[in-house]
Amino acid sequence: MTSYAVPPPPAHVRAPLGHSTGAGAPAPPDDRIDWSDVQPGDTAAPAAPAADALPSFKAGGAFFQDVPETPPAVWGSGGDVLWAEGEALLVAAPQGVGKTTVAHQLIRARLGLQGDVLGFPVVPGRRVLLLAMDRPSQTRRAGHRIFAGDDPDYLNEHLVVWEGPPPFDLAQRTDILAAMCERAGADTVVLDSLKDAAVGLSDDVVGAGYNRARQKALAAGVQVLELHHLVKRGANGAAPNTMADIYGSVWITSGAGSVVLLWGEAGDPVVSFRHLKQPMDEVGPFQLVHDHPTGTTRVRHSADLLELARLGGVHGVTAVAAAEAIFETKKVTPALKMKARRRLDKLVSSGQLTRVEPDSPGNPTRYYLAQAAPS
Repeated sequence: MTSYAVPPPPAHVRAPLGHSTGAGAPAPPDDRIDWSDVQPGDTAAPAAPAADALPSFKAGGAFFQDVPETPPAVWGSGGDVLWAEGEALLVAAPQGVGKTTVAHQLIRARLGLQGDVLGFPVVPGRRVLLLAMDRPSQTRRAGHRIFAGDDPDYLNEHLVVWEGPPPFDLAQRTDILAAMCERAGADTVVLDSLKDAAVGLSDDVVGAGYNRARQKALAAGVQVLELHHLVKRGANGAAPNTMADIYGSVWITSGAGSVVLLWGEAGDPVVSFRHLKQPMDEVGPFQLVHDHPTGTTRVRHSADLLELARLGGVHGVTAVAAAEAIFETKKVTPALKMKARRRLDKLVSSGQLTRVEPDSPGNPTRYYLAQAAPS
């Protein structure tokens, strides 16, 4: 059987979850998880760890009132938060569209080896645990493109890989995900992909079980990134663009803080990006260009509302015109119009645009470059 050598975690994270490692701390109980003989594919579950104490409570005033205006971001800034601290990010896509490619760039940024992904900053972490469960050999080849030039000693210290299925079904043993992260000394875990983490994700019982495992890891201070799959296509053969198009139980998406959907054909160098569920503001939509030889990705298209206002001249730009450009559609719904209006109003708040209300009922509100607004 293959040996999985894992670098020892830092001393302050070696004890099992829920047990102190401080001076004079009691020894962990005998029923903690014994990792010495655990290998991928094992099915016999050890005894559940004993509950030592109730979790700590929080004062209601601090819980509801000490809240930042924008959620602290792992990936993103200001209101453009793609991955919020303490909330799972789910990236869903069909096979071959680049979700693993994007994940590898996020791993590299969490390791402090690059500053941003898709133009949005990523906060560095301490150590990443990659659960390479779905075709690990292919994942290894894909990762080689982006990690080949990095210091191997640094990668060995800050990146830990579990190859193949997890030791136990994560939906059945909801403590295992957090325990694996603690055993690896990781503050970030990447699951590639969810179908290999728990069997039967279309079943709500399984979906709820996996969500509990995810929440336990988040509660332990681990940032969670999940890769997942879609149903084959959206309604009437169209491209998927709703949460219902993501495979599995509703608990998979409802327990995530942010959901990103990538869409295209396998191997396409250009794919679409939609931010279906947001911690704050919606990011995108836009198109991504994958550079497969280097394993990197960039944004090719994102509607420039300032440029639209400039091109509009004396007519400026309306929320409907902005929505047509942002969402690449001539069928602008009230919801899309509202999203576009919020983006335009953000540019007004930042002093880049000026909003001019209509002088008569039925005319639209127009937005102009701040220095070019009609008097």
